[in-house]
Amino acid sequence: MAAAPATLVIATRASRLALWQAEHVQVRLQALYPACRVSLLTMTTRGDQILDRTLSKIGGKGLFVKELETALLDGRADLAVHSLKDVPVDMQSPFALSVILERDDPRDAFVSNDYPSLDALPAGAIVGTSSLRRESQIRQQFPQLKIQALRGNLDTRLGKLDRGDYAAIILAAAGLRRLGLESRIRGYLSIEQSLPAAGQGALGIEILERRSDMHAWLAPLASAEATACTLAERAVSRVLGGSCQVPLAAFAQLDGGTLRVDALVAEPDGSRIIRAHISGPVASAVQLGEQVAGDLLEKGARDILSRLLPADSAS
Repeated sequence: MAAAPATLVIATRASRLALWQAEHVQVRLQALYPACRVSLLTMTTRGDQILDRTLSKIGGKGLFVKELETALLDGRADLAVHSLKDVPVDMQSPFALSVILERDDPRDAFVSNDYPSLDALPAGAIVGTSSLRRESQIRQQFPQLKIQALRGNLDTRLGKLDRGDYAAIILAAAGLRRLGLESRIRGYLSIEQSLPAAGQGALGIEILERRSDMHAWLAPLASAEATACTLAERAVSRVLGGSCQVPLAAFAQLDGGTLRVDALVAEPDGSRIIRAHISGPVASAVQLGEQVAGDLLEKGARDILSRLLPADSAS
């Protein structure tokens, strides 16, 4: 292993949740390498700046990582910490997803000041979400509700709810828990009710692929279980050309040495949701993800994808 690092710089978005995530990695690294000075480089990404349009209309998840990647390239930072669900699944050279850390709760959370659950919302109630994945699943189960786009960081979204713009909002449970806001959660959407996004609840660390020293230094942070599950989920998304333009979900669970992968592709309005699942050995995580994606394509997902994505995006 390379000699212990003397300094490390972590690139991070400037939002409160992104800073929590970067500081979490900072603490972990300082515990591993007590003599190392670990600092943060905070940045505002284009995805943080454009708040009046949905991600599917402005370029997708990559908008949250480009500026951080530039910092890696020009040497201002050694690593970048991301919510894994925001990391494009087709990461290209010279970048590499080095490690995936332990996963927090992957479920979606129901947040409301006036209602205990989606079932309790009256017809016409406005539900805010930033995700076509969530929107399609909610629309199928609760066609009487009105879904509206919700952008901004976590505090901004909660502020819009508190202002009365929405009767309820749907957020990733992990983000609320990490910021000590678990009391805002009125209930959790079950995996069956709202299948999570690939990588939801997990943190990923991006580096330059040529940095073998960084690979070695970061290796102790990796979670074998979270890595297996999220690699399977990301394989589903990669095969299907996953982006914010597609209501796509993938979630893997480990039981002993067996990995179960559930996935879906949906029409944005929820009128049709195609589901598939597969189980197999954890050592075949990526292949299992690819297989369940193939099952979805055979069941009719190709038709949905052909209308929502450019012609060459899906296999």
